[in-house]
Amino acid sequence: MQKELLELTIEDLAIDGKAVAHLNGKVVFLDTGLPGETVLAEITRSRPRYFQAVVREITSRSSSRVETACSHFEICGGCSWQDLDYDAQLELKRRHVVECLARIGGFENPAVAPVLPSENTFRYRNKMEFSFHVLEDGGFHLGLHQRGRFDDIFDLDACYLQSEIANRIVHHVRAFVTEYQVPVYNVRDHTGFMRFLVIRETTITRQIMVNLVTSMGSFPSVDLLVAGLVEEFPEITTIIHGQNGKKANIAVAEVETLLYGPGFIEEELLGHRFKIKANSFFQTNSIQAEKLYETAFSLLQAKPDDRILDLYCGTGSIGLSLASDVKEVVGVELVPDAVQMAVENAVANGIDNISFFEGHVKEFLRQLQPEDNRFDAIIVDPPRAGLHPKALKRVLALDVPRILYISCNPATFARDAKSMSEAGYKISEVHPVDMFPHTRHIELAALFSR
Repeated sequence: MQKELLELTIEDLAIDGKAVAHLNGKVVFLDTGLPGETVLAEITRSRPRYFQAVVREITSRSSSRVETACSHFEICGGCSWQDLDYDAQLELKRRHVVECLARIGGFENPAVAPVLPSENTFRYRNKMEFSFHVLEDGGFHLGLHQRGRFDDIFDLDACYLQSEIANRIVHHVRAFVTEYQVPVYNVRDHTGFMRFLVIRETTITRQIMVNLVTSMGSFPSVDLLVAGLVEEFPEITTIIHGQNGKKANIAVAEVETLLYGPGFIEEELLGHRFKIKANSFFQTNSIQAEKLYETAFSLLQAKPDDRILDLYCGTGSIGLSLASDVKEVVGVELVPDAVQMAVENAVANGIDNISFFEGHVKEFLRQLQPEDNRFDAIIVDPPRAGLHPKALKRVLALDVPRILYISCNPATFARDAKSMSEAGYKISEVHPVDMFPHTRHIELAALFSR
């Protein structure tokens, strides 16, 4: 029996990519559609405050709709905005920043600059993570998550966010696992071996790392796999075997074995060279990372006598890029591998006015002695969750003249900005930078001054 189809007009896009309409005074979240379009949709779930619906037909198309390049667009959970004109994407992202600052931060008419667009809208990612997935018929898929599904993977043909070489590596590894019948990990009963394929490819230096993440144990026929990869793809400079015996389905290894090359790749940002290991955090869009840092530094206006505290510093890319313009930089990072890479990056770039500390930001700030508190500015680049409440409280207690905040989440940024404003800081114009075209994500930089 065919369910009733309702005619709805798309009014907006939610930041999670869902289209928004209204029906009888209630919000309707739809799986697709662009603002201004008229659609025929089927209600799939009713809740007291909203409906969920699936679009069955678009009867009137938006002038902002464009043809998608990717054959996986309808099912992939990645590029949810690829069918939307890029200028319209940028305006939506800017509006999201404005709305977060107004609704969450309580700022009236917040000053938000136009989004700095990405130089490349495709082939811009320097890291992609692909999952192995067992099928009921005994076969497997190697690819990306289906849209809205954490437990289903589609078999990737090509992803337009990574290079063509990286796409060919995916095909090569899939063919090898098939030919040599290497068992694929089953997330339900936790049997099998192959779990993830992670490819990192630097934009400037053109180096490639292949990271094969498996369950614990020896890798069958791994020498043949390595030899085949190196022969077919001379661009590969290092190959890692990462073993993860935990049930949590994440591509982070407990044990790493170097199969080929030096065990790291190198990328250049703002004239500095950075080593990147398998689990190191590094900005995923190298070209836009330079633009983000340049934007942030122009807000900070660092002076030669400044002492800078760089919190959540990762492998040191921000602090090291700034070090030559200031007296001293102190970096703090929780991940041991990242701290090790940061130290090595400082040595490799001949920078001796920077030091790094391993540990939680909130604990580092708690243990600061009064004589160590004389920082002229603090840089924070926290994860999506924003600043830990205790870390934020201790940052504010330092009472530094300037705080440079770099964020990948406008909502948590707005929350923290409210606290900083209440503590007496004035926020500058917020500068969004698009690092991830065709997705809902946006980075931004802002300066808080006493």
